[in-house]
Amino acid sequence: MPRGTHPHLSLRRRLAAGCAALLLLALPVGAAAAATPSPSSPSPSPSPSPSPSPSDSSSGSDPLDPRITEIMGKPEYRYAQWGLLQVDPQSGRTVHSRFPEQLFIPGSTAKLFSVSGAWHTLGAGHRFVTPLYAVGERRGATLTGDLALVAQGDLTMGGRTRPDGTVAFTDLDHTYADDVPGATLTPQNPLAGIDLLARRVRDSGITRVDGNVIVDDRLFQPEPVLVPTPTPLILNDNLIDLTTTPGDRAGEPAGLDWRPKVAPYRVTSTVKTVAAGKPTAVTVTASGDGTQIRLSGTIAAGAAPVLKVSPVTDPSSFGRTALIEALERAGVDVTADPVGANPVDRLPAGYEGRARVAAYTSPPFADYAELILKVSHNLGANLGMCLMAVSKGSRACMDGFPVLASFLDGAGVDRAQVQLLDGRGGNPVDRSTPQAEIQMLTYWLRSPEARLFREALPVLGVDGLLAENCRDCPARGKVFAKTGAAVGLDALNNRLGIGAITIAGYLDKGDGTFDVFYAGVTGASTPTTDPSGILDIANDLALIAAHLQEATQQATREATEAGPRSPVPRD
Repeated sequence: MPRGTHPHLSLRRRLAAGCAALLLLALPVGAAAAATPSPSSPSPSPSPSPSPSPSDSSSGSDPLDPRITEIMGKPEYRYAQWGLLQVDPQSGRTVHSRFPEQLFIPGSTAKLFSVSGAWHTLGAGHRFVTPLYAVGERRGATLTGDLALVAQGDLTMGGRTRPDGTVAFTDLDHTYADDVPGATLTPQNPLAGIDLLARRVRDSGITRVDGNVIVDDRLFQPEPVLVPTPTPLILNDNLIDLTTTPGDRAGEPAGLDWRPKVAPYRVTSTVKTVAAGKPTAVTVTASGDGTQIRLSGTIAAGAAPVLKVSPVTDPSSFGRTALIEALERAGVDVTADPVGANPVDRLPAGYEGRARVAAYTSPPFADYAELILKVSHNLGANLGMCLMAVSKGSRACMDGFPVLASFLDGAGVDRAQVQLLDGRGGNPVDRSTPQAEIQMLTYWLRSPEARLFREALPVLGVDGLLAENCRDCPARGKVFAKTGAAVGLDALNNRLGIGAITIAGYLDKGDGTFDVFYAGVTGASTPTTDPSGILDIANDLALIAAHLQEATQQATREATEAGPRSPVPRD
């Protein structure tokens, strides 16, 4: 924590929107078990693990692995409540159950519902085609009139697309850079789609636009209830990336790089290099319109680069300027001032009969779904709600909820067991039961796209938000699961309160089939305000998933060795 910063104010910044949907990462197996309560407060006596009762355990379910009951019985969970459900979908047998029909805060496991709904509505192979129209009269190489970029809700506009056409991501995404240390950038140019459109305009023969460039952002209205708020045009997740690197020795100015470089955005830095081992604390401030960004603070010599982000406050005007600048780089002169408001009042009612001079085509939606699920991409999850509304001809993002409701009904999910007011799992109203999440996961097992969906989830010890958990345990690579968290400051006790840490997904049984599972805890807390305490709890959830998988695979192996069994379906 930076010196001189009030702890409560610092935590409010760090534990804002982003933190509520992340955080199942970064501790090695066993680290949580070694955690100890803060010496500044007495340790409560361990309470016995709760005994199953008719309300929280299904008859015929198996006893829990002792390693799991040991985790649940830790002193730090004395006042917490656990939810747990594991089902064998081939037989329908409940393997483990604890409070399966009680509503829990889902955190980002809510994305299982919203991403599934958008996937079903759009289709795994859906590609966003963003067109650029000439609105005016063309004579030779000159367009007298405007170029209109018609935004289609493409999440990345080429900014993450690899040469092979797939979507790139890092295990800790740049959208979390202000909330969790260690976020990193993908290497792709965030303006790749804009640059491609500009080159295609030049390839069409236009070298001069005697008029304006406009972003048509009428696809849907931004809905402030959804935080972060999706917009029809999204470039670099509507963020400016700010990377600070230390100088060679203490006292030197820190290095600065930022992207995407679009006028009138300007970034300056007064960050200084301090001696190795000294605190690194970089602060970002921005002007009211977001265009003037300043970094201050310190970075330790020899430290890793520090990534921060600053929001783009007007994505349409930002995109307009970015496109004009890209056109100039491509050899197309534009007479309009590149900096200024997006002149939507100049747009035509429609584009029938207008010449389409360029278009950018996205990767398939399944790749975007993988990005959203692997890194818990909040903007992408909320965007799905708007796109579901658009699929029914509405510009109101809230109209995506009836579309999602209809899908859940058809998928066999008991909608009474789900409450949502966003797509990401960060609204205070959001709730779901373990049973509803199991129903959602089971739906996918019946789908021809079962494997595609399963492998879009984080994989334990391999990638996404489970990349750093259980890297050396037997369950590595055998748990496919969405993670979630809802965390806030408990100012009364100067600690962090855990609304929920959750995990839900698939356990590889070792014979080509999978059990579905959910595990979550609510009402826990950390010993202090140190965010590493959150990771201790998150690691416990990852360990529970690992123990469930190991026990499940062992039971399958023993059953196979005991005698022949009926063939099981494989996806």
